[in-house]
Amino acid sequence: MADVEARQKAEDHYYAALDLVSEGEQERAVEEYRKSLEADPTFTEAMHGMARALQDLGRLDEAIVIAKRIAEIDPDDVLAYTSLSVLYQKKGMIPEAEAEGAKARVLGWKQQLKKGSR
Repeated sequence: MADVEARQKAEDHYYAALDLVSEGEQERAVEEYRKSLEADPTFTEAMHGMARALQDLGRLDEAIVIAKRIAEIDPDDVLAYTSLSVLYQKKGMIPEAEAEGAKARVLGWKQQLKKGSR
């Protein structure tokens, strides 16, 4: 039961963060995403939102840490690698950006092949 309650709390903070993002309140949204992840540290949707809000705030190093964490938790998350590619590109780290972009493409192709073979 505690897991269900923790996930619900995480989702409540996540949706509050989404509302704040839509209002242009990125800094407050980051705090809600933090609370969401305190309740459920594996909630990758909240991590994606947080990484994007941090990116919008120009806090690229923090966003990279979050995007890397997503890839650790879910190695099949194409968006994690795409986000890393964008973040590295914004920092001028072109070789790293290209490497992450390649990972995203290969993973995307693999997922498409799996769908096609069903």
